[in-house]
Amino acid sequence: MNKTEIPVANGGCTRRNRHLASHPAAVMMALIALLLPPATLGEAASAGGEQRQYTFAWQFIEDSEMAPRGGTTTGTPVDLVQQPTAAWEALQEPGISDLERDRRAILAMAGGYRTSFDFIETVGFTEGYSPQQPYQSWGTEYVYVVADEPGFISLQHIIVMRFQNEDGSASEPMVVKHWRQDWHYQAREQHVYAGHRQWQRETLSRREAKGRWRQAVYQVDDSPRYMATGRWQHFANYSSWTSEETWRPLPRREFSVRDDYDVLIGTNRHTIYPTGWVQEEDNLKVVLDEAGNRSAVVARENGLARYERIVNFDWQAGDDYWARTGPFWSLVREEWQSRFARNKALTVSKTAENTSLVMTMFGLADKHSDGAFDAPIARADITSTLDRFIRQ
Repeated sequence: MNKTEIPVANGGCTRRNRHLASHPAAVMMALIALLLPPATLGEAASAGGEQRQYTFAWQFIEDSEMAPRGGTTTGTPVDLVQQPTAAWEALQEPGISDLERDRRAILAMAGGYRTSFDFIETVGFTEGYSPQQPYQSWGTEYVYVVADEPGFISLQHIIVMRFQNEDGSASEPMVVKHWRQDWHYQAREQHVYAGHRQWQRETLSRREAKGRWRQAVYQVDDSPRYMATGRWQHFANYSSWTSEETWRPLPRREFSVRDDYDVLIGTNRHTIYPTGWVQEEDNLKVVLDEAGNRSAVVARENGLARYERIVNFDWQAGDDYWARTGPFWSLVREEWQSRFARNKALTVSKTAENTSLVMTMFGLADKHSDGAFDAPIARADITSTLDRFIRQ
């Protein structure tokens, strides 16, 4: 079966599917690697290559003060794709409509990748400003096509990582559901982040939405991250989509270590090229007043995420996880969509009753994928859980 066509409505659980669910320590290790501050296991110097810490930096500050945050684990070697992919060739086909070319650019992001993430503050705006340590991490992940409709495409990222042990052998795969990106063509309604954990509905005019794609990004627990519209542009050797300015909550790489600002405000650019794609960010770190207005800007940050296609990598553990938990996460998506449709504003808390939303949802996913899947019971658990974390 092609990985981009794995069904999410099948609750079947093979013996291999159950392997991950039957090892709670492995599941907890995966969650710890994803959710704890970045000096922990799972956010590492390299994936099968030598450690390189800087692309550009603050040249007159001691290296010891600006060494990137991140771990020191090493991934197993990977084989990079050297020739243009079939997805790239399909994107270049002459004579197709503008809409179809846009769709093919989005679908070209599906597949298996070695990923690297770099973030660095480039300008400070506060008195006595001192730049924070850059952030670097890596991973190997597969991007699955959850939905492929004429005006709607949904892509789910699943991390599948193998670490290189001291004796040179490979560890068992660590599998974690990662972020999701939904693309809607000419969507007129979106919920945008307004600060202080609140999301507000915004309606675009037909003129504003015409010819544009709305990208909605969701966090690992399927809670909202940001939504923004933009237009695709296509050239002979790359295709690119640039967002309008977006507001978003602090990312995990920041809220785990920072509390001196309230919101990231910036733009994204997705660029598709023959053997992969890149996401670039230009962000401001902004302090808000109690009314949600900008009161100060701390710094500007550049971000770069590279998705380099790889081959000869065993993604089976990710396939198994998504086949096993897909039905549950499908219901989670439906419940979020229903709440957005019913409400002009939502306030989403990260924690409730001393538990986090993400750990709670991952626990439910494991609970409802261990055996026969009962959709009504799973839906009731999802609804009652979100009721604890969302205020309307």
